[in-house]
Amino acid sequence: MTAFRLIFRPLTAVVATALALGIVPAIPALADDAPAPATSAAPSTAAPAIDPNKVLATVNGDPVTELDVEVAAPDMQSALQQIPPAQQGAAILKTLIDLRLMAAAGEAAGLDKQPETQHVLAYERARTLRNSYLADKLQKQVTEDAIKARFEQEAAKFVPGDQIHAEHILVNSEDEAKAIIAELDKGGDFAAIAKAKSTDAGSGQAGGDLGWFGKGQTVKPFEDAAFALDVGKYTEKPVKSDFGWHVIKVLEKRKAPPPTLAERHDEIRDALAHEVILAEIGKLRDQAKIVFTQTAAPASAAPATAAPATAAPAPATTK
Repeated sequence: MTAFRLIFRPLTAVVATALALGIVPAIPALADDAPAPATSAAPSTAAPAIDPNKVLATVNGDPVTELDVEVAAPDMQSALQQIPPAQQGAAILKTLIDLRLMAAAGEAAGLDKQPETQHVLAYERARTLRNSYLADKLQKQVTEDAIKARFEQEAAKFVPGDQIHAEHILVNSEDEAKAIIAELDKGGDFAAIAKAKSTDAGSGQAGGDLGWFGKGQTVKPFEDAAFALDVGKYTEKPVKSDFGWHVIKVLEKRKAPPPTLAERHDEIRDALAHEVILAEIGKLRDQAKIVFTQTAAPASAAPATAAPATAAPAPATTK
């Protein structure tokens, strides 16, 4: 597996995850040019190794390598979904060849000297360097050891809260709920009634079973009524919420078990990435001399009809 796959891809995914946690207002466009968040910081071991120096084609003598294809692939993911996996590499290569030809034609026409084009090129260069800089910082600081250390800090402070295992029957009117309570008072089976009458399709098919939950996970009227019940008891009066009328029964009570590292891993990873990026931005801003020459962004800052600067041509299908 190449260093590019091992380092750059997973970390830019973490960058995107961290940005989704609230950094976007501070650095616009970061969320737009990073790959979708990965479910784990570890790279996939199933990805085939590539040779970054292997030349796949030349365009007027200029080589197009496996690494060039690898770098371009994330920018073409949407279009690649329409192409069979076995043909995607060839489609990317063909698109890169077309890209090189059109770029060379643009240079030959002197378009790279136009002021607007120069600003776009400078922006793209700055964005790429920014992503590489953040990826490098995340690679060094958001490690498995750092994630484990943060988890251990949290575990030491963990205070178990109350949890209950409950089931409920949801209906549309108070009279329906009262009739169900009367039926239960006569020995009716809660699960069977829930399957037959509950308007909550999800839990109804499971006999009204809601599983385990703690305080703050349900609407307040439901929570208050449920946590006030003893084990094995059901509500003697219907409980009103925004969803309708509930009849609630508590099956078990316990203290919440501490979370495992596996359960907290990704959330801690994202939180650490968030912290690293904010710290880097803060440090660089503190070291820089920034002078604002106007109080508002120019009116043309976001033209409604402008195409995104990062828009890429769709990969062409192979012939």
